[in-house]
Order: sequence, then C-alpha cells, then structure tokens
Amino acid sequence: MNSQNNNAPVIISLRDISLVREGRSILENISLDVRRGDFIAITGPNGGGKTTLLRIMLRLLKPGKGTVGYATANEGQLRIGYLPQKNMIDANFPISVKEVIASGLLGIRGISKEESRQRVSSTIELVGMENHADRPIGMLSGGQLQRALLGRAIISQPEVLILDEPLSYIDKQFEARFYEIIRGIRSHTTVVLVSHEMTAIAEMATRHLIVDHSIHECFAHHHYVKSECR
Repeated sequence: MNSQNNNAPVIISLRDISLVREGRSILENISLDVRRGDFIAITGPNGGGKTTLLRIMLRLLKPGKGTVGYATANEGQLRIGYLPQKNMIDANFPISVKEVIASGLLGIRGISKEESRQRVSSTIELVGMENHADRPIGMLSGGQLQRALLGRAIISQPEVLILDEPLSYIDKQFEARFYEIIRGIRSHTTVVLVSHEMTAIAEMATRHLIVDHSIHECFAHHHYVKSECR
C-alpha cells in the first residue's frame, strides 16, 4: 500500500455527513477528503452504508446532515465516471452496448463527432465488447453488462472514477483485463472503489477505508476488518 498523497489538492470534500432512513442511522458524522491522485479502496459489512456514501459523494443522494464540496483545477465541472452496482440498472431499457458506452460522453464539451466516434470504438475494444456493440443490454449476461457500464464510466477520461463493486459480475476471464485497465487509468485519474475482493486492488490502493455507518482509515498491510488496522 502506497503512502498517502497528503500534499495533493482536495477535489472532493465531505463534512459531517449523516443520514437516517426509516428511523435507522445509515451514516454517522462522516468527514472525508479525496485528494487528486488518491486510489481509495473501501470495504465494510453489507448494510454498512458504502453505496450510500458513494451516492452522496456523487451528489445523487442528499445527506440528512453535512456538505459535499467539489474543487476543480479550471473552474469547470468536476468530470466523474461512475460504475454503479448492476442491480441499479434497468436491463429492459431499449439501448445498445454502443449507446450505453457513448452516453458517458454526454455533457462533455469540446469533443468533435469524429473524436467521439473514435473514443466509442476504442472503448468498446478496451472492454472486449466488439462482438456485442449493437446488442441491446437486455440480451447481455451480467458480466457483459458490467463491461459495458465500465466503458461508459471511463470513456470521458474522468478526473475521478467511482466504482461500486466492479468485480461482482465480471467474468473471471475478464478479471485480469479489468486490473490492467485500472492500472492504466490510475496514473492520471483519482479512483474511489468499493469491493469485497481486495487482494489485487489493495496492491494498487494508496488509502484503505472501512465504512460501517462511521468511517475508519486503515494503515495495516492487510485490510479486512477494523481490528487489524493500526
């Protein structure tokens, strides 16, 4: 695990985040700075609030208390790529793999039609979906859909890439390729990743967080339970 990037600028700042849902506390007083160049790996028990934290970080969900702030180098919008959990996607929506991946460029300024076409083509190839580019997502396996969603998340060359359980549906034969893609991206992209499978990911991560309603940063060599941190 690499040393923290303490001198890098903060690009996402969470302050005193809390959320109560149906009388149950989901997150409690969470503060976190994400710095440019971080690779943050997040683990924690099911129901501990990991996905909720990511959705608040993305401003897709408003916390009951606290603030989320973004900072960019050029006063523009912070460009974020997001791979949600598969169960948050409507597989019956009539859209093809190519269209899913291309949708990752929506709202991105300064890209010509030719560059857009080239990015879509190269991203489809990168995630190994050349033979399925025109197939509706409802006809894909879970692993194929996950690859299409990964393509959508990375096509914009985001400043921040947020991945929620990216390995949960990926085919075993694509897993090694997934690690290659992430290794290539991390040199110029800040990564925040939630996963239960941390063996290879922990080697790339610069920070490890455990989220179980509250948040705890771990500095141990192995990162599985809070008691192993120091």
